[in-house]
Amino acid sequence: MRERRASCRTMDKAEFLSAPRKATMQLDFLGDLKRTHRCGELRSADAGSTITLMGWVNRRRDHGNLIFIDLRDRSGVTQIVFDKERNPEMHARVESVRNEYVLAVTGMVERRAENTINPKMETGEIEVIASELKLLNESKVPPFFPGDANVNVNEEVRLKYRYLDLRRPEMHANIEMRHRVTLAIRNYLAGEGFYEIETPYMTRSTPEGARDYLVPSRVHPGEFYALPQSPQIFKQLLMIGGLDRYFQIARCFRDEDLRADRQPEFTQIDLELSFPTEETIHGVVEGFLDAAFTAAGYSIERPFPQMPYDEAIRLYGIDKPDLRLPAMTDVKALLPANALETLAVDRALPVVVIRTPKVGELSRKERDEHKTLLSEKQGKVIKFFDDFKRLEKSWPEAIAKIRQLSGAEEGDLLVMVAAPKKAETVAASSGDAAAVRRLQRDSYAVYANAGGFRLALAQRYAARHKAFEGKTFKFLWVTDFPSFEWNEENETWTFAHHPFTSLHEDHMELLNEGVRALHDPNSALGAIRARAYDVVLNGTELGSGSIRIHQQEVQAKIFEALGMDEAEQKLRFGFFLEALQYGTPPHGGVALGLDRIVMILAGAPSLREVIPFPKTAAATDLMMEAPTPVTAAQLKELSIAIKK
Repeated sequence: MRERRASCRTMDKAEFLSAPRKATMQLDFLGDLKRTHRCGELRSADAGSTITLMGWVNRRRDHGNLIFIDLRDRSGVTQIVFDKERNPEMHARVESVRNEYVLAVTGMVERRAENTINPKMETGEIEVIASELKLLNESKVPPFFPGDANVNVNEEVRLKYRYLDLRRPEMHANIEMRHRVTLAIRNYLAGEGFYEIETPYMTRSTPEGARDYLVPSRVHPGEFYALPQSPQIFKQLLMIGGLDRYFQIARCFRDEDLRADRQPEFTQIDLELSFPTEETIHGVVEGFLDAAFTAAGYSIERPFPQMPYDEAIRLYGIDKPDLRLPAMTDVKALLPANALETLAVDRALPVVVIRTPKVGELSRKERDEHKTLLSEKQGKVIKFFDDFKRLEKSWPEAIAKIRQLSGAEEGDLLVMVAAPKKAETVAASSGDAAAVRRLQRDSYAVYANAGGFRLALAQRYAARHKAFEGKTFKFLWVTDFPSFEWNEENETWTFAHHPFTSLHEDHMELLNEGVRALHDPNSALGAIRARAYDVVLNGTELGSGSIRIHQQEVQAKIFEALGMDEAEQKLRFGFFLEALQYGTPPHGGVALGLDRIVMILAGAPSLREVIPFPKTAAATDLMMEAPTPVTAAQLKELSIAIKK
């Protein structure tokens, strides 16, 4: 039997499609038959056992008297042998079986002969000699075979047939990891005294930074619920309610433009604590992240380093720094005045050097291509110098100091970035607060554009420096964010995180000053720093949080700074402002994106790979064919008319 088996082969897709099969097959009911093992569990120690497996046909190989079927479930695959000599009737039935048919098989586990062991299968040392077969269901020819790892399937096809896509081992692994990570987080938080509490999906619209998904009310015509962008107000109300420590694996909804790491509905790890300091919250987050990464098979270093927002901008040009590559170095003080003049850069604004490790020698063509990494808008804010050998000829001593200060080693690429000289920026005197803030805004624009250029260079030469390869986890807390940010389009100030974020106590006077200049981009509002923090991993923001405002008069002042008069405050937040008057404790919290964490741990290219039923980049569900029009009767019940 073993010699004959060596010549058996697998049917290719063309043969599968053309192979004759009966128009109708006699299907069996499961009855009281019970599965004894999963398909990926059997090992050589199980030899001699009679077992029952259930699953899908992953592969079928026909060799005359012997038919081999690889049976698959979520745990793996086991080879089943159907021998015509032992059971001709069962062998005849299995001749019509094809990929993705659903079978229940009872049989004896046998060790394979040494020369037939398959080291690529976890069950490769054994096979099951079938003695009983139940054909539970047949399958149409699928648009792709879930068990075929060599087929490149269009993502739209995968999403349309997501129920088939979920059978693929890669998707199984992602969903299993999501389960393990979520369970580890739940267990950790429960052990730290947190209650898991659900909050409503149907609530009122509140300002959270994105558009709401609205739900019309049939009972209250013309009025709408909003799906929550986050449970923000509810979790604060839970603290007012004295529940002390809350968490939720929360579903959230935001109507915003999509990208690889964004979905219209997503899951976040949401928590809130009473009487915390920032360090208390940081410790809890680091604890559940440690548990999550351990569940996925990785270890992380604690405690995470911390960096104020302003320092992050100066060193990395971004509020979510990727620490796997060197920071930028401010080198203006090392350059002589004639260098700044000759290079035609603005002497009042920063001059920084970007270091990209291990790039090696570059050709003239490669250097010329650096220009394409800057957008037209960036080119108006910064200019760069990437030929340090040429700079060295004119200012050898300064360039030597720059190399030393930046930590440059042989083969590293150095690029100097500065603002082009236009009308000379006037240095601000210490007594002119508005001028100081204006100079800071201009300086931060240079840092931000240089930071974007730093990341573009890092991506361009990723294959050389290899900093992005492997599972290196560089966590960081970014703290002390601006409370407000300037909206160029509306020419006013808006909240940077959300309007419930507490500011530093010594910035209250700046708040009082700022509310008198709501439409001035150089208002004192721009200098206010919040007790807000983000947790960042490898340049990706995992989540953000803050210490909340717990005093009613301070919250009302923040609303005033956002341009809300007393009447608007009462209309939009009257219930919350009233709640704050009933002994609200100091409290704070944080929310992290669960989908994003699992995406990073799985090494997936997008969130769609770790969400069972995701939307496309156009916010559509190809499988359910949603969104869809609704009937005129449904619209009439809701008192809604569609304007065409």
